Amino acid sequence: MGTMCAIGLMSGTSMDGIDLAVLRTDGENVVERGPNFFVPYEATFRDRIARALETAKQITVRSDRPGDLASLEEEITRRHAEAVAIFVRQRMAEWGKPDIVGFHGQTVLHRPQAGLTVQLGDGKLLSALTGLPVAYDMRAKDMVHKGQGAPLVPVYHAALARALSAPYAGEFPIVFVNIGGISNITYVPETGNPIAFDTGPGNALIDQWVSREGGIPFDADGAVASEGAVVAAVVQDYLGKPFFNRPGPKSLDRNDFTLAEAEGLELADGARTLAAVSAQAILKSVDHLPSAPKLWIACGGGRKNPHIMHDLGKAAQQTGAQAVLAEDVGLEGDATEAEAWAYLAVRVVKGLPLTFPTTTGCLQPLTGGVLARPLP
Repeated sequence: MGTMCAIGLMSGTSMDGIDLAVLRTDGENVVERGPNFFVPYEATFRDRIARALETAKQITVRSDRPGDLASLEEEITRRHAEAVAIFVRQRMAEWGKPDIVGFHGQTVLHRPQAGLTVQLGDGKLLSALTGLPVAYDMRAKDMVHKGQGAPLVPVYHAALARALSAPYAGEFPIVFVNIGGISNITYVPETGNPIAFDTGPGNALIDQWVSREGGIPFDADGAVASEGAVVAAVVQDYLGKPFFNRPGPKSLDRNDFTLAEAEGLELADGARTLAAVSAQAILKSVDHLPSAPKLWIACGGGRKNPHIMHDLGKAAQQTGAQAVLAEDVGLEGDATEAEAWAYLAVRVVKGLPLTFPTTTGCLQPLTGGVLARPLP
């Protein structure tokens, strides 16, 4: 089996919509990146997902769907199917019919210590609606084998790192930073498996803060934070939490960090301080790496916050490293996670490992996922 045409779907912890991307890949070294697309969720639907995070706290078995979670799961699935139809029609004319879809779903609960992770999304229904094979539920097997179930993107980051062009080729070790609602890193050595773990809050606390204090969904281009100052004591309160002293692999639920430490700050100071928390949490990850990276590559929505990138870049420079945007190395920072789910879907089909002891803490390299195929 050679290369396959795969669509990846990602609805992340920022809960802002559906990212779609297409790859032609063998699930290993060959990666031909194609167009990407974004379908936003309206504010009322984002609010519904946010409420679902509270309802999901009642779940003790992965199949439980208390309250309205069953109906929400169906709607999320149908929205993904509609997004795929639009994407194929509008952006994929030169790519032909996809061979496989990688479906992440919407995470509403992630409790790795309890071996419990829940993503809302019905892979069988998505396959029926799209008429395409769907690879989904890629975290569960890893957790059965004592893994954290996250992050899953590292194997794709490693493929990208080893395919970089000059002047960035060979700048190992390379660290990919995905700054979403929660941030995670992938440390890619010149040889060997990647190392990965969640680093702490990314955009989630900033979004919650400006929504609650300013009535806006997110701090576009860091505009609110640009009027504020970093309150160092609050940053230290966050970074003093036990999570940061734990070595990887480790992962977080969106609700593991709250706004408690920021209470009482002015709107702008809070936004700037929480941006500093995000950057410092990423930098603190070096404490748990074999060596300091030579190159940091930032992906995800948080790379658009200039304050996070300023803080990250300034600290990297002090160690002789560079911090750059995904676009600086020829990648698309908004599409990297969706691309990863396309890449992982091909690995599911081929039975290749998705996770490793160094990325999730699983007992051995593991494939995973479930394949759903449309009825003939």
